[in-house]
Amino acid sequence: MNKYLKRVLIVIATLMLIAGLILTLYQPVSVEIGKREAESVIEEFDRIYDSVNDPKKSKPKGKESAAVSSAEKMNVDVEALRKASVKYNKSLIDNQGTINTSDYTKAALRLSDYGVTNGVFGYISAPAIGMSLPIYLGANNSIMSIGAAHMCNTSLPLDMSDTNCCIAGHTGYRGRVFFDNLRGMSVGDTVTVKNYWQKISYTVIDTKIVTEKQSGDFYIKKGKRLLTLMTCVSNSKGGFDRFLVICEKK
Repeated sequence: MNKYLKRVLIVIATLMLIAGLILTLYQPVSVEIGKREAESVIEEFDRIYDSVNDPKKSKPKGKESAAVSSAEKMNVDVEALRKASVKYNKSLIDNQGTINTSDYTKAALRLSDYGVTNGVFGYISAPAIGMSLPIYLGANNSIMSIGAAHMCNTSLPLDMSDTNCCIAGHTGYRGRVFFDNLRGMSVGDTVTVKNYWQKISYTVIDTKIVTEKQSGDFYIKKGKRLLTLMTCVSNSKGGFDRFLVICEKK
């Protein structure tokens, strides 16, 4: 083997080794980056929440002032947003059901009309599975690539009777962890949703698998305050069913 060929083989072997390392590290590094991004969005949301509900907490000191400046500049009209959200929820009570699943992909409200420039309505936390994700409006591909997605034509997450807020999240999305661990939840676990005005704690009351055409669990149940989480699971036939975690605030 001449020296030239030997050098070429060494270069090829080195490049293959580097490529293998990149592929090995991509998933955990990407997941960690995604986790940090979600935490940053949630921290910013909490600053806005504090400024609305406890103004004393929103007054920064020293170096912290720079960290909250972006939240203060958003100038969210939370009262107008609250009224619009309540009105939207009330409009669903006697007008439920859809045969067109694409309806779920739309935004229930245009948040930019109320000064929300990052598209975040709140966030959801499930301590039992270490999940904490921002909630965006509209269960479409773009939204579901960055967080949890509220399904349009279901209730917005407010502490109201006669509501069923349905939130979808990906499982197995490359480089991110969204609702991947949802199947690890059990009856009795706590799920918390925080919007601009309230922190709502729900308890898991059921988990189940349904087909993509079964939507009865997304409907409002009279007098109930429900939260339904959904993700896709394999049906072992080359397609996907839906795994649901059904929660209730009592």
